[in-house]
Amino acid sequence: MLSRSTIQLLRIPFSYFLMPVYWFALSFAGSINIWKAILVFIILHLLLYPSSNGYNSYMDKDETSIGGLANPLQPTRQLFVVTISMDVLAVLLSCFVSLYFAIGVIFYITCSRLYSYRGVRLKQYPVIGYLTVIANQGALVFWLVWHGVQPEVTASIPWQGLVAASFLIGGFYPITQVYQHEADAKDGVITISMKLGKPGTFIFCGAMYLVAFFILFLYFRQHEMMNMFLVMNLFFLPVIIYFLWWMMQVWKQPENASFKKTMNMNWLASTCTSLAFITIIFLQHRG
Repeated sequence: MLSRSTIQLLRIPFSYFLMPVYWFALSFAGSINIWKAILVFIILHLLLYPSSNGYNSYMDKDETSIGGLANPLQPTRQLFVVTISMDVLAVLLSCFVSLYFAIGVIFYITCSRLYSYRGVRLKQYPVIGYLTVIANQGALVFWLVWHGVQPEVTASIPWQGLVAASFLIGGFYPITQVYQHEADAKDGVITISMKLGKPGTFIFCGAMYLVAFFILFLYFRQHEMMNMFLVMNLFFLPVIIYFLWWMMQVWKQPENASFKKTMNMNWLASTCTSLAFITIIFLQHRG
C-alpha cells in the first residue's frame, strides 16, 4: 500500500501545469489517431511527469513549499521504488506508440534523473538546468506528442512548434522558481530566477513569451490561419493582465513573489493556455 507521502510527492496534479504543451502539439497535428493520443496523454501526465516529480522530491527532501505543494512530507524509500516502476511502465507502454517514441521517453527520463540526482544535479547550474528543462518539457515533449499521435509513423516535424514550445516553457519555468530563492540557496542550487533577480525574472519571462508568440504569428500567417492566432490571443488576455499586475506588485514589494501568487499564476496560465489550444483543435476538426 502506498504511503501518504509517496502519493503526495508524486504531485500528479502538477501535470496539469504541463498539460498545455500536449494540447499545443495536438493543435499542430493534421491527423490524429485518437487511441494513440489517449495513450500518449496517460504516459506523459500519469507516469512520466509524476515519476520525475517524485524522484526530484526523493533527492531534495524539501522542507518548504515546492511546485503544487505548500507543505511537502518527507519521502521514504518507497517513493524511489515507485518512480522506477512508473518509468519502466512508461517505457513499456511507449513501445505501443513507436520505437522512436520509446527512445524519446527514455531520453526524457535520463535527463530528468541527471537534473535531480545529487551526483550530477544539473539543476544546481542556472543556465544548464534551465536549458535542460525547456529542451525536454518544451521541444522534446512537443515532438513526442506530435509524433506519437500520427496515424502513420513519421520522423518529420514542424520546427516552428518545436521552437515555440521551448520558448513557452522558457517563459513559464523561471516564474515557478521566483518564490523559493532562499530555499534553493540553502540547498546549494542557483536557479536562473536567482541570477535574474525577482524583477528581472518577470522581464525575462515576458521576453520569452513575446518570442514564442512571434514565432506562432509567423506560423499561423504562413498557413493562412490568422483567425486561430486571434483565438489564442483572446484566451491569453487574462494571463497577461494577471502577469502584469503581479509584476507591478513584486516591483513594489519583493515579498509579493509568494508561493500563493505563483500557484495562482500557474493555474490561470495552464487553464487559459490549454483552453486556447483545445478550442483551436476543435475549430480545425469540426468539419
